[in-house]
Amino acid sequence: MLLRHTPKEISERSALTINPAKTCQPIGAMYAALGIHGCLPHSHGSQGCCAYHRSTLTRHYKEPVSAGTSSFTEGASVFGGQANMMQAINNIFTVYDPEIIAAHTTCLSETIGDDLKQVRKKAIEEGKLPKGKYMISAATPSYVGSHVTGFSSMVKAMTDLAENTGKKNGKINIIPGWVEPADMEEIKRLTTLVGVKSILFPDTSGVLNGPLSGEYKMFPDGGTTIAELKSTGDSIGTIALGEWCSAEAARELDKLHKVPCKVLDMPFGLKATDRFIDALRTVAGVTVPDEIALERGQLVDLISDMHQYFYQKKVALVGDPDQLIAMTEFLVSIDMCPVHVVTGTPGKKFERRIKEITKDMPYEVNVKAKGDMFLLHQWIKNEPVDLLIGNTYCKYIARDEDIPFVRWGFPILDRQGHQYFPTVGYKGGLRLLEKILGVLLDRKDRDSPEQSFELVL
Repeated sequence: MLLRHTPKEISERSALTINPAKTCQPIGAMYAALGIHGCLPHSHGSQGCCAYHRSTLTRHYKEPVSAGTSSFTEGASVFGGQANMMQAINNIFTVYDPEIIAAHTTCLSETIGDDLKQVRKKAIEEGKLPKGKYMISAATPSYVGSHVTGFSSMVKAMTDLAENTGKKNGKINIIPGWVEPADMEEIKRLTTLVGVKSILFPDTSGVLNGPLSGEYKMFPDGGTTIAELKSTGDSIGTIALGEWCSAEAARELDKLHKVPCKVLDMPFGLKATDRFIDALRTVAGVTVPDEIALERGQLVDLISDMHQYFYQKKVALVGDPDQLIAMTEFLVSIDMCPVHVVTGTPGKKFERRIKEITKDMPYEVNVKAKGDMFLLHQWIKNEPVDLLIGNTYCKYIARDEDIPFVRWGFPILDRQGHQYFPTVGYKGGLRLLEKILGVLLDRKDRDSPEQSFELVL
């Protein structure tokens, strides 16, 4: 049934991916673009590609995702899509009037060799790009990288808008990486509590977790404004959360406008959140506020209360590299044992980080960058685990191997609410622990015979 055809015996595969642990670059670029206020993402390729990217985001966030497309047909596929793109720019600003277009390429347009920067230049020369409106672009072919690298490329493209007036604005740029809209809200809340003025980009809060008001808005109220993106060149520094999602943009700002940057892990769990708060505290030159100290104490208290249920439990993880690094550290810190860790995004640095984090564990860890869920399933068959953490596609492995399963990451297609509840920060750590403990104790209740079916666990 389902995946039970997966063999236990592992054979070397160099040119075949089965059950990929990633999706394609344009989806990441489109999600990043939605974090700009008044932005219409644009897919430079066929209508089918754009429909797939939009539907994947819509299924995860349960919100309508608008985007334009160059609508390639046979002619554009052979002779190039510049004419289509020029017409699209004209149509978009005439009909929808966004503040900015954030265009990304697809496999087809990249194979042809279309140059979106050149198209933008031509659009300006021919008056297709109205005065006071903007266009940025990122090269995101689906046959390399992953949704993570596509996100990174579009965030880097946002730095093209940055300006350096020579007068510092006293703010810190924070690049949150690919996290939920609620996580971006939580990052802003923590930053405000510490007393740091910041520019968060991109920012999908208020865009993909907005209220149902009965009024349709083509462009929701949320998102980083054009003025804020321009001002990033005058900021006193940048904190990038995640090497894969955020570091490239931070280093670009440093290179172009001498805005110093610091790259941290995403603030999932206790230690990573501590480092983020400490970085903010250092920037602000203040002590940590009592409210944040209280939240940290609550997380430590819950870890202490739950420790007996977590101790030495084996965990399999699949997801994006930045998220997995912080999650692995969190699990190790509460004495759980991540024994299988897989990401579909390439990068040997990821494997080294995971090995470093797990070096003192009682079990040896299997870790693979540019891996797939087929390999993860084989590892689990050879060394069973007590818990599986990953996106919705893991449910097949969880069912076939009868493993408790926590949904976390992207995409989550069969549950709702994740866009409203943060998992970053100390508050997010409480939620992660509650989710993990809930599935472990549900399993204990399910498997307990009547004589040991306890009211209090």
